[in-house]
Amino acid sequence: MAYFSYNEPVFRPPAEANSAIIQATLGCSWNRCAFCEMYTSKKFKIRRLDDLKPEIEELSRIYSGVKKIFLADGNAFVLSANILIPILAEINRQFGKIQRISSYALPKDILSKTDDELRELRVLGLKLLYVGIETGDDELLTLINKGETSSSTVEGILKAHNAGINTSIMIINGLGGKKYSNQHATNSAKVINTLNPKYLSTLTLSLPYGLNHFQNRFDGEYIPLSVVELFEELKTFISLTELNNVIYRSNHVSNSLILSGTLSKDKENLIHQIDNAIRITSRDVYPISPLML
Repeated sequence: MAYFSYNEPVFRPPAEANSAIIQATLGCSWNRCAFCEMYTSKKFKIRRLDDLKPEIEELSRIYSGVKKIFLADGNAFVLSANILIPILAEINRQFGKIQRISSYALPKDILSKTDDELRELRVLGLKLLYVGIETGDDELLTLINKGETSSSTVEGILKAHNAGINTSIMIINGLGGKKYSNQHATNSAKVINTLNPKYLSTLTLSLPYGLNHFQNRFDGEYIPLSVVELFEELKTFISLTELNNVIYRSNHVSNSLILSGTLSKDKENLIHQIDNAIRITSRDVYPISPLML
């Protein structure tokens, strides 16, 4: 019989589908972003190592031979190095040789750790951080109550890179609506160009509780984009990127257009695919033929 059950809901990045998930924390330490409803049903909690040990042991049996571990929930990297290091040591003890350990993180979570602490975490297998920067535009970061700036974002992520920790960066297409679309795309590309992360993905803004709910939380004028306008914003963003060997994915369930490639090698092809999507989506709908009735 298993020693544990997950505290639902549990979220993980698409790339962690085959990973063992360990809930080092519950909920999100920030949990104030206007666009995010993932952890609104949870109160943030740091879990004790003594409670995690039997779960890690059980998971090591269930996932015998697994190569990847994902630390949940929302930003487990908020934990201090003094707490994370024993958890990683226990994972290594129970699972043996694994490929990598990963976690969601905020830039401020990275900045709170010293260079030596980050390097020690890297040695223990923490090799990838998923960072939803959402946008590189400072005005929009304030409007969505992200609790970060473009400067803190760049500083934190580069600090992780300097310690040998890779990052997977997420941008939200449509986040600012029509009013902020151009500055969102333009300034997001500037930040991404500075960072040149290992992985980059774009998601599309989702409104699980409806438009009015988001508008009430968004501290500005929000006018939603049409599907074509979302594609045009994405095209602007991709067009302005100047990257080297960044693996790009737009395969989240929220997206109307599935894209994948390496930037900048596949940049022109990606733009061509977006142009095709704009053309197809924009064209007039043909009238129904009587033969089809």
